Amino acid sequence: MIGSGRRGHGGLGALGDAIGAGAVLGYGSVLPMTIYDLTARDIDGADRRLDEYRGKVLLIVNVASRCGLTPHYAGLNALHDELSARGLVVLGFPCNQFGGQEPGTEPAIKEFCSSRYDVKFPMFAKVDVNGPSAHPLFAHLTAAPTAPDGPGDIAWNFAKFVIDREGRVAARFAPPTAPDAPELRSALESALGPD
Repeated sequence: MIGSGRRGHGGLGALGDAIGAGAVLGYGSVLPMTIYDLTARDIDGADRRLDEYRGKVLLIVNVASRCGLTPHYAGLNALHDELSARGLVVLGFPCNQFGGQEPGTEPAIKEFCSSRYDVKFPMFAKVDVNGPSAHPLFAHLTAAPTAPDGPGDIAWNFAKFVIDREGRVAARFAPPTAPDAPELRSALESALGPD
């Protein structure tokens, strides 16, 4: 069941805590203006600068392999396959914060995604998405004023963030929103622009 009470920390989550404390976010960067200012470790352990996705439309999702929403992997992969030629990249970030539904190691997660769903989109190392240990990317994403799902802590696995070509959060969708939902598709099409 999807948790409630996710709008803590004054709607700003870890980013709000960092601002309140005057802190610098991890990875040696101050509060970012776009996601391009951040780095994340990929599923194979290599640090990747997110600016390598500059000019692309991103769909960033916190994922888990033992969740009732895990079948979303298939729809996310289908979106990536269908729209990658137009500039869409899906990015998966495993997270074990919700019901312990991603307990595996990165190699186990990679094997699961490959063997069960033939995932072709980039996968990253396991991260926290809420609280004081939230990865700076998710602190940034959850602080952004968004619709239809507003700012604040992530409620569960498979929250979806649409990032425009300039690296800004264009839309946020609650975990139950299916990858083929008309409202998500509309946000992606708007961010991608005409063919």
